[in-house]
Amino acid sequence: GFFEKIVHHKWEYLFFRTDDKNIPLDISPYQYKMIRGIDFYQYGFSVIKAEVNIDVVYGNISFEEGTPFFNGKKIQLKKTAFIFNSIHFPGKQQEGKFYLLQHFKGWIIETDENYFDDSKATLMDFRVAQEHGTTFVYVLPLSERRALIEYTLFTEELLPQSEYNAALNDYISTFLKLKFYKITEEEYGVIPMTNAAFPSYERGMYHIGTAGGNTKASTGYTFRFIQKQADVIVEELAKDKKIIKLKSPGKRFQFYDSTLLHILSKRLLGGKEIFSTLFEKNRASAVLKFLDNETKKSEEIKLLNSLPKKIFIKAGFKEFLKMAGK
Repeated sequence: GFFEKIVHHKWEYLFFRTDDKNIPLDISPYQYKMIRGIDFYQYGFSVIKAEVNIDVVYGNISFEEGTPFFNGKKIQLKKTAFIFNSIHFPGKQQEGKFYLLQHFKGWIIETDENYFDDSKATLMDFRVAQEHGTTFVYVLPLSERRALIEYTLFTEELLPQSEYNAALNDYISTFLKLKFYKITEEEYGVIPMTNAAFPSYERGMYHIGTAGGNTKASTGYTFRFIQKQADVIVEELAKDKKIIKLKSPGKRFQFYDSTLLHILSKRLLGGKEIFSTLFEKNRASAVLKFLDNETKKSEEIKLLNSLPKKIFIKAGFKEFLKMAGK
């Protein structure tokens, strides 16, 4: 895609780990790719600055009775103008909806000797404690001596920074068996995981990205969904210069997401058990296709049939009634 030239590293071989299994994942024709934040911003702005008809300005935007102001001055908009907003402002929680957070802290570590195989990565390692809720670590080796170790949770509450640090230290010493290493970079982030409705248009603005509901509720996946939405916007503007409504995920994918959030939020089944079952009983590429909302109904039936039926049917029925009652 558009960002292929700044892919920092890619992996064709992934593994999924549980307490007693190390499952190789057949992800073909997919590849797992890393883009560094700094490269993303530098490349994005270099493309923007090359266009003579784009101005980059910084300031404060506010609204008074629906009228936009920039740095205290009223914005004069032509009828053909469009405003897109990607800043997510969490609002009042909606009744009957689920609200989880995907929060993570990662370290890029370096070792003095060759240790990692940078052709293979760990997508999910569920050998860590599950006391807070769905918790896993992923390991992305960047060279024989460098790797990103990311501690990730799907829970309602964030942790103190000291707990993320302790968990990373424990994983590296217990499972990677490393005693000596140097932390060269670290990152921390929080992604909303909710089936709440996001407005696509309000107060004269089109919401895009996470603000427009383009974070997948059940996984936190966002990047590819944003690219898909951007393609739709550009296509619509180039075609007739108007946008009726930005597309949201299909109803059945919203239903799947709501069902999984229901199960995770109510602790009916842990993410460890759910993802372990999916990857053990199905081809990994089929699971990834499903998580990208690109599967056909026949493919989805096969995947869903591999999951614990009693729990999923009961949760799914409750979420179906909610959606039908809108």
